[in-house]
Amino acid sequence: MGGRNETKVMYFILLGFPTPAELQLLLFCALLLAYLLTVLENFLIILIIRNNHSLQKPMYFFLGNLSFLEIWYVSVIEPKMITDVLSHDKRISFQGCMTQLYFFVTFVCTEYILLAAMAYDRFVAICKPLRYPLIMNHRFCAQLIAGCWMCGLTTSSIKLSFIARLSFCDVEKINHYFCDISPLLNISCSDSSLAELVDFILALMVIMVPLCTVVTSYICIIFTVLKIPSSQGRQKAFSTCSSHLTVVVLFYSTTLFTYAHPKLMYTYRENKLVSVLYTVVVPLLNPLIYCLRNKE
Repeated sequence: MGGRNETKVMYFILLGFPTPAELQLLLFCALLLAYLLTVLENFLIILIIRNNHSLQKPMYFFLGNLSFLEIWYVSVIEPKMITDVLSHDKRISFQGCMTQLYFFVTFVCTEYILLAAMAYDRFVAICKPLRYPLIMNHRFCAQLIAGCWMCGLTTSSIKLSFIARLSFCDVEKINHYFCDISPLLNISCSDSSLAELVDFILALMVIMVPLCTVVTSYICIIFTVLKIPSSQGRQKAFSTCSSHLTVVVLFYSTTLFTYAHPKLMYTYRENKLVSVLYTVVVPLLNPLIYCLRNKE
């Protein structure tokens, strides 16, 4: 199309963030520290939950799985991002780009649904406390986790099957620090309308269904908590879900900004800055939020 060479590309160049030479080492150290702390924090949460009998509850079962998910979530993006800060060779192979995209989409979609499952757990705990042990039994919790991963893997497989079929002309530069869907759609030299439509429909389902579950759960929780006569009882009830609500707001707000607005409004500079929030900052803060706001 348009006289451009549509031979299959072997690699892409990730432009990342233009950083002055004198700040590159500082940025490298900051990103490396953030990555190591994120992995350490989540690993410690998993270790504590596994070794503490008093934490063998559905809420902590979900939290352990969230920590496991976030270790892999940051590991797909940050190591390449960190090395590219100091490297002059910012290439990523076509296969490497598709692999990074596949796992990133898998983990993002899985986290959306997992956070919704955690909201449902808090809904049952507060609104139906007498039936909580019966409803949120170990088998049902395991099925919820398996369902979260299956939805994430399926959604990612469908999206990638359309993205990988697009044509990319010569050696293309991706104006991002990792392989994401919108930058790849923008540099495709073939008709990407079908891939865009599929991406939009799946994103709508993966974002809106969990979001509606979260909103509905917390509306019910708020009405139930307000019916508790004592202020101490209301505070105790709401404290069990305040950390989860904080994490939901942070993750959903940053990702919705990136993936919920039209492609024509897409601005790389803004998207890259917001992407840093949900790929670096939010995963770093999540374990701290859960630990600092949780006496157990």
